[in-house]
Amino acid sequence: MLRAKAPDMGILILSGYPEEQYALNLIRKGASGYLNKDCDPNQILEAIRVIALGKRFLTPAVADLLAQQLNRPADVPLHEQLSDREMQVFLKLARGDTVSEIGEALSLSVKTVSTYRTRLMEKLNLFSNSDLTYYALKQNLID
Repeated sequence: MLRAKAPDMGILILSGYPEEQYALNLIRKGASGYLNKDCDPNQILEAIRVIALGKRFLTPAVADLLAQQLNRPADVPLHEQLSDREMQVFLKLARGDTVSEIGEALSLSVKTVSTYRTRLMEKLNLFSNSDLTYYALKQNLID
């Protein structure tokens, strides 16, 4: 929403979640940078300065995540990069199971299931549960 109203505004996300859970997804959606709240205060200042110049600020961890995506073979379906547990959660979500139902079925907490959901959404470049279902149908992973 911020990008739509002010396309030139820099957006720095300061989050309590580790980079691998949200950073790439938020940067794809228009954030200029992402920092974990446990970062060094000087890094926040550096990020603000870089973003104020109209550039993006990437920590080494986020840059590494981006580089990992570039190294993926183009002809391999994205879902083949999911861990076994991520694939289990993915298929259950795609079939319409709730996070609570998945947690109960797999003996996981709701928070853990939500973390798996976030990771697999990022790996698959998807943004909603309906996107998950559509992807699974298109790849013939569910009926």
